[in-house]
Amino acid sequence: MKPNPNNTRLILLHPYIQKQGTSSKIWLLAFLSFFTLAFLLLLLLVYTRASTTPITAAASSLVSSSSASPASATPLPTTVINTLLYYASKSNDSFHMTHSELKPISDVLRKCSTPCNFLIFGLTQETLLWKSLNHNGRTVFIDENRYYAAFIEEKHPEIDAYDVQYTTKISELNELIATVREQIRNECRPVQNLLFSECRLGLNDLPNHVYDVDWDVILVDGPRGDWPDAPGRMSAIYTAGVLARSKKGGNPKTHVFVHDYYGEVEKVCSDEFLCSENLVEATHTLGHYVVEKMDENCFQFCHNTTAFRS
Repeated sequence: MKPNPNNTRLILLHPYIQKQGTSSKIWLLAFLSFFTLAFLLLLLLVYTRASTTPITAAASSLVSSSSASPASATPLPTTVINTLLYYASKSNDSFHMTHSELKPISDVLRKCSTPCNFLIFGLTQETLLWKSLNHNGRTVFIDENRYYAAFIEEKHPEIDAYDVQYTTKISELNELIATVREQIRNECRPVQNLLFSECRLGLNDLPNHVYDVDWDVILVDGPRGDWPDAPGRMSAIYTAGVLARSKKGGNPKTHVFVHDYYGEVEKVCSDEFLCSENLVEATHTLGHYVVEKMDENCFQFCHNTTAFRS
């Protein structure tokens, strides 16, 4: 029996049937696309949370540790300190400090109630040792050789070193001390911000933040040289004395050590600006002073000199 051609046409070519089939396919495709996109977004969200959570936790931990009190920082073990001192003093180099010179400075650093603010004049063979012994503290070095300071910082990025230009000469020692005595009520006051000082012995070209720090320990072991035209340590000792007396907070006492204490400049300037009544201990090579902060209206370095008050 032959099929009716008209019936065949109705089944295959009826417009309504064609439109309905196309519409269903479009809706099905749209539904599948939406479902796929939602699934991908869900996977992305889960992955992002999983990957960022450890980083966030680590960051939070880092912030918490950095904002913790400095006093809670773990001190350097005594065994490590003694080992460092032992090996540092075993060098045959005559320019190295001996154990008897290193030990008093190390003991003061160890006894700081909080991590110490330690200022050192001079980049020496002990530079890395001082940085290590002042564990968790702030250690800053001042040197007269800008190229050596840059070399040390490049080789040891953990070292905080600055260069300074000394304008003094050892041959001018007596003249410079006389100038300070004449200007002790003005530019060469024992209590002042040296950043704005014009005193010949005051170092006023250090980084600004150096003047804002309350230094707990200061070591004068530079500049180098002992010939007449060498800069000498007059400015370093005078600056140490002023910084100690001009503290705004922290411990009111500052330990000041002067190395090569046998030198004329070191002995004379220490007596003049750090004062014999503040001398705690002295050997042939190291002087140890404890200098207290002073009132800004006091115009004398030592008690055994004539006092001038406004």
